[in-house]
Amino acid sequence: MVSEVKVVSGRGIPLPGNDIDTDRIIPARFLRCVTFDGLGAQVFADDRAQANGQHPFDLSQYQGAEILVVNANFGCGSSREHAPQALSKWGIKAIVGQSFAEIFWGNCVAIGVPCLIAAPEDIQQLQTLIKENPEVNVMVDLENLSVKSDGLSIPVRMNEGSKQMFLQGTWDNCGQLVSNAEKIKTTATKLPYLNWQNA
Repeated sequence: MVSEVKVVSGRGIPLPGNDIDTDRIIPARFLRCVTFDGLGAQVFADDRAQANGQHPFDLSQYQGAEILVVNANFGCGSSREHAPQALSKWGIKAIVGQSFAEIFWGNCVAIGVPCLIAAPEDIQQLQTLIKENPEVNVMVDLENLSVKSDGLSIPVRMNEGSKQMFLQGTWDNCGQLVSNAEKIKTTATKLPYLNWQNA
């Protein structure tokens, strides 16, 4: 199983505002779930209720968008992995922003959602472009570290370790285990602490 992520392409959804924390992304009352299924419908539940249908995640022009464009310190607050899971279940496949909370970033990498950093003025340009033309395609290129859309091309960055994990598909720990199941079984038969009954 190869889980390489080199390019993410699709429509964008702008979400302006700094310091959007994980409790806003997915309120604590939804953390009691046994699986992450269904969390997508509850993403930004309280913010959406307060916005009376005018939150970007409720607006018809952004339904089906796959690239989230955010501002500074996105995903701050508690370390709940439910936050990136909720975004992913809604349909987000990549996030471009000014900066991200470190644990949120790591939780995104663990589920295959790349987070890329761009300069504030570039984020502003990209958010404005998407607002003015919600149908525009946004292409996030992890190999060349760029985001392109309708003539706009902005440089982005991410740490080299995360970049290589996406490009090589090694972010997907479960996928690696499944694809190497036979090797794991062979190795397990040689481990003395797994065969203690036969000792």
